[in-house]
Amino acid sequence: MMTDTTFASYFESTALFEDRLQQIINQGSLTLMLSIGYRTGLFRVLADLDAATCEEISDRAGLQTKYVENWLAVMSTGGILEYDSIFQTYRLPAEYAALLLQRSGSHAYASSVQWVSLSAKLEDEIVNCFREGGPLPSDLFTRLQSQLIEDNSVSIMNGLFKHVFPLVPRLIMQLCEGRDVLQLGCGSGSTLIELARTFPASQFVGYDSSATLIDNARATARQKQVDNVTFLRCELTEIHTIESFDLVLALDILQDQAQPHRILEQVLTALRPEGTFLMQDLARSRNRELNLQHPLAGLLYSLSCVRKMAISNQAQTSDSSRWCQEKALQALHDLGFESIDVQTLPHDLISDYYVASKPRLAAS
Repeated sequence: MMTDTTFASYFESTALFEDRLQQIINQGSLTLMLSIGYRTGLFRVLADLDAATCEEISDRAGLQTKYVENWLAVMSTGGILEYDSIFQTYRLPAEYAALLLQRSGSHAYASSVQWVSLSAKLEDEIVNCFREGGPLPSDLFTRLQSQLIEDNSVSIMNGLFKHVFPLVPRLIMQLCEGRDVLQLGCGSGSTLIELARTFPASQFVGYDSSATLIDNARATARQKQVDNVTFLRCELTEIHTIESFDLVLALDILQDQAQPHRILEQVLTALRPEGTFLMQDLARSRNRELNLQHPLAGLLYSLSCVRKMAISNQAQTSDSSRWCQEKALQALHDLGFESIDVQTLPHDLISDYYVASKPRLAAS
């Protein structure tokens, strides 16, 4: 029989949990609105204004006032914006803008929340994977992921120049002088096209397994009249390129692959002696306790779950199912890469960045 004390404890525990559930629901709704504010440019507009009315913000952003009004209300109740009820103006504090928009070297939180929107678009397919075993329709996942990259192309390019490329001494200078660069998993080519426009003396090649995305990349390059970039459809485990590139980029793609070790073998072969491999990968450790201590642990595990579903059960290997920082470092070392370094960067809390080089005399 439940005593008065245990009943009171039970009631208090249940009430606290219900309160937490209400907070989760509210925060989930706020997360969606954060993503919308980033994609529509509302945060950028607010960051460039001081205090402004709904009409002024809508006009500056080129958006419908009746919808912006509701969005502003959500941001105010969520503590993102300051609202002056006398003048009916909204203000985004500069320190908040820096965190949302990756200013002053901070992490772009408004960009990260878009992964939640991506997962929501795949909800029916994800539920089916739980019931039937998967996989997610790979082309659908790849297209949505590529769209996410395009939406964040400005933020990605800023991150590359401010944080990522400086990891490799003299890399920007070398690209200005002229180098051969390969990007694996280039998607619809937005990042590589911008690099090609920025460094006209260098030659760029993008490989992706999606014919649709490669066609889109070629069309965009023609439209923008960028002639120092080439896009080819190719399985990343079978690129069969020998000592053709000074730099190989693999930005946020290895953890989605069925055979990451095989891809790294292809990278080593494709690099010229003393060439550089620059890889971005999900910041995941073999140690579960370390993962749980990450400030964005929930997001990391959600991403890992969805990405694993994009790999068919038949194609998964022990490499892909347990891919983590320790396995990546071991694979790079075993293959014969040198000067292997891994770092985390302030603009991207959910990724690790690896720099490795091919030795002058590569191991066979």
